[in-house]
Amino acid sequence: MGSEDLVCASCSGLVIEGRCPTCRASREYLRRSSPLSPQLLFTIIAIIMVLAALAARHAS
Repeated sequence: MGSEDLVCASCSGLVIEGRCPTCRASREYLRRSSPLSPQLLFTIIAIIMVLAALAARHAS
């Protein structure tokens, strides 16, 4: 279950839609508490790819 499946107890809408102040606050909290943001994940993958390319070049 992802955060996009959470239902608000106040308005019975999806939290990701942000229909009420409670939804918006919960959505913001979930966004801030996420350990790996998409940007961080992309950066880590890019660094790993660069290191692998350097290792392959050094090995030949």
